[in-house]
Order: sequence, then C-alpha cells, then structure tokens
Amino acid sequence: MNHKSLAAFIWTVADQLRGDYKQSDYGKVILPFTLLRRLDCVLEGTKADVLAEYEFRKSLNIPLEQFLIRKSKQTFYNTSQMDFQKLLADSANIKANLISYISSFSENAREIFDRYEFSSQIEKLDASNLLYMVVQLFAKVDLHPNSVSNGDMGLAFEELIRRFAELSNETAGEHFTPREVISLMVNLLFIEDDEALTQEGIVRSLYDPTGGTGGMLSTSGEHLAQINPKATLVVFGQELNAESYAICKADMLIKGQDVRNIVFGNTLSDDGHHGKFFDYMLSNPPFGVEWKKVEKVVRKEHEQQGFAGRFGPGLPRVSDGSLLFLLHLCAKMRPVDEGGSRIGIVLNGSPLFTGGAGSGESEIRRYVLENDFVEAIIGLPTDMFYNTGISTYIWILSNRKPEHRKGKVQLIDASSFWQKMRKSLGSKRKELSEDHISEITRLFGDFETAEKNVRPISRIFNNSDFGYRTITVERPLRDENGKIILGEKGKLKGKAQPDSSLRDTENVPLNEDVEVYFKREVLPHAPDAWIDHEKTKIGYEIPFNRQFYVFEPPRPLTDIDTDLKKCTDRILQMIGGLSA
Repeated sequence: MNHKSLAAFIWTVADQLRGDYKQSDYGKVILPFTLLRRLDCVLEGTKADVLAEYEFRKSLNIPLEQFLIRKSKQTFYNTSQMDFQKLLADSANIKANLISYISSFSENAREIFDRYEFSSQIEKLDASNLLYMVVQLFAKVDLHPNSVSNGDMGLAFEELIRRFAELSNETAGEHFTPREVISLMVNLLFIEDDEALTQEGIVRSLYDPTGGTGGMLSTSGEHLAQINPKATLVVFGQELNAESYAICKADMLIKGQDVRNIVFGNTLSDDGHHGKFFDYMLSNPPFGVEWKKVEKVVRKEHEQQGFAGRFGPGLPRVSDGSLLFLLHLCAKMRPVDEGGSRIGIVLNGSPLFTGGAGSGESEIRRYVLENDFVEAIIGLPTDMFYNTGISTYIWILSNRKPEHRKGKVQLIDASSFWQKMRKSLGSKRKELSEDHISEITRLFGDFETAEKNVRPISRIFNNSDFGYRTITVERPLRDENGKIILGEKGKLKGKAQPDSSLRDTENVPLNEDVEVYFKREVLPHAPDAWIDHEKTKIGYEIPFNRQFYVFEPPRPLTDIDTDLKKCTDRILQMIGGLSA
C-alpha cells in the first residue's frame, strides 16, 4: 500500500466523524489512531513474549524496562493483554480497555498520545457512539512496516496533516518539507563525505532543530544506509508543534532510535540540546515568521552571552526569525579538530539581502562569510513548498571546507530544474525529478562555473565579493552668501561643518579602495565633499539573482511596428464586421 492509497483509506474515517466533529478537529482523532494502529502492528509479532516476560518478572519489584525492550525487539513495548482485535471483542468495555491499553505502553510511547490529549478524544468518541466504529475501521488496516514502509508512512502523515490544515485554514507547510527537496539536501550534505561514510562501523550524528514529522531525519538515515548498510546515524531533533512532534517521535521509535533525542519545545527560547555538537545538521525553519514571543529570551542571550551564546553576531528584525535558526545551527558545529560539521538549511530570499550595513541581518551574513562557513547557495524553483510559492534557497555551510572550496562561495541557479506536478498540493505545483536532483548534486560536486542554454547556472565567488563599505559623504554647510561655515568648538573647530541635508551614503565594494572610488565616483560631481570615516560601516549581502541576470536586447522597433499593425488591422476588421 502506497502513501496516497493509505491516506485515502484513513481519510474515510472522516466521513464517520462528520456532524459530531468540526472538520478542523478531524486530525485530533485520525492522527493518534493512525499512530496507535502503527505501534500495535509493530508489536504484534513479539507481544506474547513481552507478556510472558512481564508476568514472570512483575512480582520481583525491579525495573523491567530493559527486559521488556529486549523481548519486544523494539525501543518500546506494551504490557496490556489488549490489541485492536481484542478491543473489538468486548464492545461494552471498549472505552476502558482502550484507555488501559494506551496507559500500558512504555513511557516513551505513551507520551506521544499525551501530546494529542488522546484520552479526551476517546471520551468524546464514546459519548458520540463512534468509538467502536473508529476502532473497527482502523483494525482493518495493516500498518506493519512490512506492508507500509517508514517512508510511505511518513508521506501519509504529511498528506493527512496537509488536508487537515487546509480544512482549518492553517499552514501545514511549516511542519514539513517536500521529500524531493530533503533528498537533494541530504545529497549535498553527504557528497563530500562519501569516502568517509563508507568505512565499516562508522557512527555519525544528525540534528534537525525544526524536526516537523521527522522527514529530514528519516531520509538522511535511509540515504546513509544506501551508502553503507553498516553505518549508524544517531538522530536528534526538536519540534514545537505537538502533533508533528508526536509523529516524529513515533517514527523514531519504530526505527529503533533513542527517542529521548527528540525534544518538545521552542528551539530558540529553550534549546533542548544545550551544549551538544553534531556532525550533520538539516533544517527548514518557518519562512517570514516573527519571533516576538521569544524576543525577551533571545535578546537576553544575545546581550549577556554574546559570542559565548548562540546569537552573538547579531539579531534579525523581529518579523523574520529564520536567520536565528542559522545562528543556532552554527553554534552546534563540532569543533574542527573533532571533525567539524556540515549544515543544510532552507531559507527564503530575505536572508540574502535584507538589512543594510550594520543591521542584524548584515552582521549575521558577515559572520558566516568572514568565518568561511558558506560553501554554496542553491536557488530552487518557485512553487516548491506546500504553503508558499515564493523563491527558496538551500544554504550549505561547513566549518571544514575542502581545500579547493576555502575562501569561496558557489551559487547555483536551479530555478529551471523542475517538472509540473500532475496535481497541485496547496501551493506546491512543481517538483524535482531524480534527474534534477542528480544534476544539481553534480553541479555542486564539480565546483565549476557552468551554463545551461547559454545562461549561467553555477558561479564561483570569493567570500569578500559579497562585502561592501557604506561610506558617509558629507558636504559643507554654507551661509546665505554661499560661504562655508566653520565649526567654533570641539573636534570641528576651524573645519567645515557638514550640512545634514546634503549628507549621502555610497556603498563601496570591499575589494575596492575607498579613496580611489571616492575620487572616481563622487568628487567629479561634488568637489567639496569628504568622507566621514568614523561613520563607515561594513556590510554583506548576496544579490543572488543579479549574478545570473542575462541582458536580453529589446526587439527591433520595426518588428514591434509590424506586430502593432497586424493587431490594429485585426481590430479594424472586427469593427468592420460588427458594423456590416
């Protein structure tokens, strides 16, 4: 069963809820029941052994967790005699039995249902005489990993979340990333380490501070398993949305990961992995979402801890906190002498250029460029994400760049790499094919300038190419007779006073001498001008689209005149037909 047919089948439960539940509340029932049935199927094969072990040891008054986990062959277990079939066999007591069944899970699995406040939904379903019918519907679905792969299960959850979000006018896209985009990011993250990752017994850590339903963590594990089945990827994550957190945790449970590594909460205000560093990091933080709710905590860390904390370089404007996640990831990079780290993060266009010299955004760009963290930025097609059609960019960063990449940044324009989807999903109308992913990965790996249809698609720059100095150009204050007014005290005594109404600024490329620029661009037009060097600020911006702009000369006027005449003649002919 693939994820689409599974999602369609599970969606039929919604037909039974209609009338008793608002459409926006369907997910409160369907998502936890889907998770419960998944866990029920996973434990089915070892349930008898777990129950026997539990009966044998429960009177010994010792911790039983390790014994029961060993018997379940999972990282979780359930000590109830119940399963979905036995629940159906006792319809009169189905509510009490179901609540007891859920409470008999190990704590790491039980928390998943606590996040959904599932017990209150069970009460409501029972009061509406719907509980038995819903259990009966889910009992018909085989959700064992042998029937529904982890990948398809994750896609099914995302499809359900998207549908429920549309019904309640929420933005589902902030909870997960299209799987083909994740595949591309994982390729870019691992490509330079392929040789190291093929070593036997290799162990690597991967972290996602905006974990969502766990798509990035899952895809990364699958990718590494393809490269080296004997490699181990230990995953860590944090997620703010309770439903997405529960799904991510359930997915990690089934895959044998330590779910204590998946933390609930706001990454920016409450770092769930404080003091930890990771080999690889992936993130798709929300686009253009303000961070006002956590502003007090974030500013306190910035002001009191500086570079010893996560936000030392600067703070972006409150209306968009995506660059805070970039700084958070940089703070989690393993020291270079311990192997270093690589980061992949999806951002919108704003972090590339928003904010002038001295602003928080510019200072953050300055920090990552002057520390030589940025390996590449890949521009994706529009309409790639479920909740927005805007342009998006994958940033690849590392504190252990290969020698040939040091001091350089690669920009790849992949906006033409897409195919139209047969059916749109929200704002998502385009997708990357396997060939597109391979081609973008190859462009990154080649690290060369490249063209497609006579247009540049890959360019290499020095880090300093994106820097500039904002100089303040002053001109003298004059009296009504045009005479320059000199200062009478302080550091301006005997010097021309600046006229604030004539004050201007110029952005001088960092690679160019300021005085040479000033003499060439300013003095010919304002011979009395001077630079106030005390006000000079250094800024950084990455004008991505400008680097790939190709001038197209306008059409010849004769061609335009010809087309206009044809259009005019056609209009006259139509008017003549009406008056005939």
